[in-house]
Amino acid sequence: MQAVFDDYVMAAGMATELVNTAPGVWHGEDQLPDEAALALFAGEYGLTGDDDVTAVHEVRGRLRAILDQRDPEAIERGASVLVTRGLGAVGLEPDERGRLQWIARPAAQATLADRLALLGGIGVLGALRALGPDRFRDCASDTCSGVFIDTSRPGRRRYCMPDLCGNRANVAAYRARKKASGGLS
Repeated sequence: MQAVFDDYVMAAGMATELVNTAPGVWHGEDQLPDEAALALFAGEYGLTGDDDVTAVHEVRGRLRAILDQRDPEAIERGASVLVTRGLGAVGLEPDERGRLQWIARPAAQATLADRLALLGGIGVLGALRALGPDRFRDCASDTCSGVFIDTSRPGRRRYCMPDLCGNRANVAAYRARKKASGGLS
């Protein structure tokens, strides 16, 4: 795995998804309870490695603490620690059009947790630099404790998992409107 420093959107998305696998977000149900679930999650990002769920849970907790911050310096400090955890080498390489881009490669002995920390840290730092700290948000759903990095172009995302939390909020609003108009009992 290598991470391109200017592809922060994918890395920030991975950080958001990893943080939101925690039991507090899913009403007590951990979405990364075992090695099989971890392998599926990591595979979505082209990552492989050991299956130390405890170490990944620790990285997830650190990422959550960073995403809960609203102070840019605190976000940067926390993300920098994650990046250095799994960093092996940084260098310039040409992209498909011949333009030079910064590339980060994990250390050869980096664990899966180290690789997730590196990728998550790059996503956080990239989003912070490109979009600012106001894009680090809490989920707008009343029933969710998730957090996210809004990397959308307009910057109006409201839910940590739009397909889940956004849908739940829309259904609840629909039911409330129907009940108020006497159409739902």
